[in-house]
Amino acid sequence: NTGHSAGWYLESVGMQGMRIGGAMVAHEHANWIVNTGGATTDEARRLIEIGQQRVFETFGIRLEREVVYVPEDILQSAEC
Repeated sequence: NTGHSAGWYLESVGMQGMRIGGAMVAHEHANWIVNTGGATTDEARRLIEIGQQRVFETFGIRLEREVVYVPEDILQSAEC
């Protein structure tokens, strides 16, 4: 544990305000994705993936999602 929150890492790699379509990383907190109107699931997922990738490339830390993708995550856990 490094003592930093996921939001701190995401802010540090410039995610605040990043937008793909209608999905945007909140200016108030980089660990929030907001729907600015008409955001799709794929747009939100892409923002999550970009944030995870940037944090890993910069800090060597893999952020884990708190969001559960249904049905993909449910099916994956059932297979284990």
